Amino acid sequence: MKTLLVVLSLVLVGAVSVLAIEPPLPPDVVAALDSAGANRPELEKVLAHYRAPEDSLKFLAACFLIGNMEGHSYVTYALLDSTSHEIPFEALNYTDFDSLERAYGSLEKQHGVLDFKKKMLTEDLASIKSGFLIDNIDYAFRAWQERPWARTLTFDQFCRYVLPYRGSNEPLDPWRAAFFEQYADVSAKLVDSTDAIAAANLINEQVMSWFKFDKRFYYHPTDQGLTEMQRNKAGRCEDMTNLTIYAMRANGLAVTSDYTPFWADYGNNHAWNAILVPGGKVIPFMGAEANPGQYALAHRLAKAYRKTYEKHPENLIFQKRKQEKVPGWLGGKNYIDVTTDYTKICDVTISLASPVPDSVDIAYLCVFNSGQWQAIQWGRIANTKVTFAAMGTEIAYLPAYYLNQKVMPAGTPFILRDDCTMTSLAADSTKTSTVQLLSTEKTNLESTADGILKSGLTSGTEYELFFWDGDWKSVGKAVATDRPLVFDKLPANGLYWLTATGSNKEERIFTIDGVTQVWW
Repeated sequence: MKTLLVVLSLVLVGAVSVLAIEPPLPPDVVAALDSAGANRPELEKVLAHYRAPEDSLKFLAACFLIGNMEGHSYVTYALLDSTSHEIPFEALNYTDFDSLERAYGSLEKQHGVLDFKKKMLTEDLASIKSGFLIDNIDYAFRAWQERPWARTLTFDQFCRYVLPYRGSNEPLDPWRAAFFEQYADVSAKLVDSTDAIAAANLINEQVMSWFKFDKRFYYHPTDQGLTEMQRNKAGRCEDMTNLTIYAMRANGLAVTSDYTPFWADYGNNHAWNAILVPGGKVIPFMGAEANPGQYALAHRLAKAYRKTYEKHPENLIFQKRKQEKVPGWLGGKNYIDVTTDYTKICDVTISLASPVPDSVDIAYLCVFNSGQWQAIQWGRIANTKVTFAAMGTEIAYLPAYYLNQKVMPAGTPFILRDDCTMTSLAADSTKTSTVQLLSTEKTNLESTADGILKSGLTSGTEYELFFWDGDWKSVGKAVATDRPLVFDKLPANGLYWLTATGSNKEERIFTIDGVTQVWW
């Protein structure tokens, strides 16, 4: 018995000594473990699994994943009315987008305005399993070490663009092993086995063969996991980028998802893929649709951001500020600004016209999207001035505050020109004119035989013309015929908006150059 006690004592002393000389865990990993609750042992198993000296890089990779895991989750959404009552609705019950929209419109007539809201959130920290993470890390390292095109990636690039186990807020499905094996022969098909772009093309073309974009998924806001995508064989741009990330990261291609939260000259938003090539340049493409070098964005960008797995302390949500609430898209922790990769940019410094409330120290720059001004960049107010960094040009903007969780104008709208000058759009009610309008959006209008442009408006439909003066002010209403709509007493040099009665407010804003509508 005494001998056994001595042996146990030596073992315990040895264990304490080993723990004492091990490097301490990074603070973000410690915080993650503390937040994991009952799931902490699963994360600790991963760290323990890679404690051997020969696994030092894998241990650092595990620390990267666990230390940045806070906030990553699977999110489901439900359709709610204004009283937060859930309205049953399944987009895939409809065979096409038109019948879906008709059904949705009928529901809104019955229940009032409907909106998709978060229904359930499953945090990775509280649910992820050790086996899933270990499998993810091991296969990511195999891809990095075995795929010829991946060997030039630095460890930092590997962690950012190959290692992460999810694309967005989709359910967690294992995907690395299946895609690693499926594309094992890609390098043998290449003229240059180190050519990452050629490898990406082959993989993307295979994905294109079975997965397609489907507008119905606009009404299916919960992101799909791999199992769902394999069953449905279709999705929205978020699903397309995620599926492509799975297939390519599983094979050591440094692929990510870039996005714009709001188009600057069109409604809605967009996400697409980008691949990192030697030298640090990224080449955009659209997973399941177009290869690198063969893809162009369809609309104008004010800002482009890149989704990242890791947190970025320079983001607004981490900044000391007077206002706790920030506009949704700008409240993220896991993104970087990549606008300079996509368009000409200017830093914009403006003086705020409205008195700055005492409770405000952050201002926003907004684009007009689907009938609303949407915040797309932020800046800190110094006295009454604020600078907004790296803004896309030839775009209409509105400076604003965010008060009571609403965007409130803080100045006059303006056009940011390619030469970084700004054209103010302050409507002048002392100078008015009569205008003839032909359309509610940029379009190729037909001409009559004598060269006169035909109206692009719907005959018999009522339209209302607005100008911006701190809010949209009505000029008047008129019913369209086959001739241009005529409005009198329009204030000069302003920003205008022509909408059809009862429309979905997707009509675009415009200025007037002589007699021509110029679209923004």
